[in-house]
Amino acid sequence: MIQPSPPDSNPTVDPAAKQTAKPAAVPPWLLERLLAKGGEIPFSTYMDWVLHDPQHGAYGSGRLRIGPHGDFVTSPSLGGDFAALLAPQLVDWLLPLLADQATATGERLALVESGPGEGTLALDLAQVLARDWPDLAERLELVLVEPNPGMAARQRRLLEAAPLPVRWSSFEQLAQAPVRGVVLAHEVLDALAVERIVWDGTSWRQQLVRINLVGINGEAAAEPSLRLEPGEPLEPSVLSRLKPLGLLEPNSQRPEGWCTEWHCAVRPWLDHCAAALHQGTLLVVDYALEAWRYYGPQRSNGTVMAYRQQQACSDPLVEPGDWDLTAHLCIDALLIDAEATGWQPLGHCRQGEALLALGLAEQLHGLQSLPTSGLQEALARREALLRFVDPGALGDFRWLAFGRGLPNQVPRFKQEPGPPTNR
Repeated sequence: MIQPSPPDSNPTVDPAAKQTAKPAAVPPWLLERLLAKGGEIPFSTYMDWVLHDPQHGAYGSGRLRIGPHGDFVTSPSLGGDFAALLAPQLVDWLLPLLADQATATGERLALVESGPGEGTLALDLAQVLARDWPDLAERLELVLVEPNPGMAARQRRLLEAAPLPVRWSSFEQLAQAPVRGVVLAHEVLDALAVERIVWDGTSWRQQLVRINLVGINGEAAAEPSLRLEPGEPLEPSVLSRLKPLGLLEPNSQRPEGWCTEWHCAVRPWLDHCAAALHQGTLLVVDYALEAWRYYGPQRSNGTVMAYRQQQACSDPLVEPGDWDLTAHLCIDALLIDAEATGWQPLGHCRQGEALLALGLAEQLHGLQSLPTSGLQEALARREALLRFVDPGALGDFRWLAFGRGLPNQVPRFKQEPGPPTNR
């Protein structure tokens, strides 16, 4: 999304969004479920429901739109240059696999995208690979892992004319016949449900979402609303996961009520992904911070943000099912979880650094050779390329690569820029 937070502060919230995005009444579907659960649920359950419920979730229903005229902007939604820059890195990872299976009859490599959004990145990559690496493209298929029916329907329409074979699957289905290739997770892990945890002065507690039936004056409220409250103390098994992140060390700067997140769904996701990929590489591109920044005392309300119609809101309970919810990744926790699930870290850096290593400066220079009749296109592409590397926009995203079943090698995006790839 277009509004990552500065490295050492809470995410920036549009003042207009603060004023206009007011909590609405609890929608009937959510009220019914909460009552069935005794009136309270962990924040992770709430986040999963409001994002991924097939009928009512922001993604599950396909209600959210991605792009300059949608709810939020991603790098691929700004044009095809992002895919063109990313493609040589994917080719570096795919060609050795193709050589290894040169005698395998009918076997295709897989370019797997998890959570492919509108399908824009998948289509752009298919087009550039088919155009510039046709021999590789002949042995390649697109596999889209999309759990949300509403989003999958839009992807199918967009990818009808894709120049590569396309199929939809789940990691569980792929695990029955694991593939070889590359898995892309572009702005996916930030939408996995997180547990919000609260310090009560002596211990960490799970944060709950509860129905509030009481008004300001103590009488019955006209309409039920939602509130966040501390729940039970965390189990020892969870506390052990927090220890390497520095959260169990005493810190006088973390007062009672200090809140943050624990990414409970990342390790299971990595485990499922590993089971689906027999051999290859995983690339994660997402909001991410080092543990010392993520859990710094000044970040007293964590990183969870809501997005809709190009606005941001710090209230995660606003209009459930109508807003996107995201939480930054913790790089240290991701690396620990990756190694625990059989992934070998290959390197990570900021998106600005990665794209410069992959030839963004050359792309900018090449715009000068466009004919004057293409001035409008050149200006739009220039703006997008600069936003990719702008630390205040998309340049502070992190690229993190992991290998499975292959010799470790430094990714192209971690190397010094060199001559263009021979195509």
